[in-house]
Amino acid sequence: MTQSSDCKMPDIMNTEGGDERRVGIEIELSGLGYDALVKLVARCLDTEPKLDSRYVTKLATDLGDFTIELDSDPIKDLDLADQRLPDSIRELGGQAMEVIDAAAERIVPLEIISPPVPFSHVTRVEALMETLREEGALGSREAIYYAFGLQLNPELPDLEPNTLVRYFQAFAVLYDWLKSRHQLDISRKFTTYIEPWSSKYVELLMKDDYNPDQAQLMRDYLDSNPTRNRALDLLPLFAHLDDELLSEYVVDPRIKSRPTLHYRLPDCDIDNPSWHFSSVWNDWVVLEQIAGNASHLAELRALYRESGKINLHNLTHSWLETTTEWLESRGYV
Repeated sequence: MTQSSDCKMPDIMNTEGGDERRVGIEIELSGLGYDALVKLVARCLDTEPKLDSRYVTKLATDLGDFTIELDSDPIKDLDLADQRLPDSIRELGGQAMEVIDAAAERIVPLEIISPPVPFSHVTRVEALMETLREEGALGSREAIYYAFGLQLNPELPDLEPNTLVRYFQAFAVLYDWLKSRHQLDISRKFTTYIEPWSSKYVELLMKDDYNPDQAQLMRDYLDSNPTRNRALDLLPLFAHLDDELLSEYVVDPRIKSRPTLHYRLPDCDIDNPSWHFSSVWNDWVVLEQIAGNASHLAELRALYRESGKINLHNLTHSWLETTTEWLESRGYV
């Protein structure tokens, strides 16, 4: 599989324990049948597929196990050959499942879920995405009922509250810029999975003296955002930090504990020749670099607070324009 070298790397590549940071990647797409997708990804990753259950396949690689599945639990779990069903239904099971399969592959996304990939190896995901496009994979723009995403789950350098605050602040000030670059299709704007954090929470987060401990950090967020449905979903991280505290606000079996952020804003626009995984990744690296640069982060936060005031600049410039100009002036883009 040909590798790309377009993926940039952040300055902080290792965790506080010295291990290289990793990122889990989730890719939703259509345009290929399930079996065809499995065979294609297996060939790209130079491995053999192993069917775990209907519509769930594992592919063992040197990076760990990739998973390919149909992103719909009811269809994955459906079994019309179940012995508990009446004979009349089971006799029709094979034909019925063929119809269901054909329909599902048209309107339900297929999903590729990576293992935690070392940052230095994300170029392999870029190469996989390019191959998928060449073979006919489709993304969100293909039809109004497609709302496919590309989700990143980057491991944090450490889990200290002041580190988390910096990442949260960097995301909050860059949200409009990131959305303008990676929210491409109107279909996903009808979903609730890409909502920004509440303005009340962002206002608190932007204060110069905001210095909470872990419990207060979690409560401040959860008081205004007790939901998975955010463009940067913090609930998996909070489940890892303090599941008992999280359960005071949200109980949802879909929340998976992990020491990562869950960035779910970008569309998967894989059939667009000018769209690349590296573009999404490199914009996340911009956030990484700003989170690690105290003076630049302070500048952006000050500009954000200033943007809420009534003055000539704010009357003639949107926050998106201000952010873009600042990023260009500092050499980030």
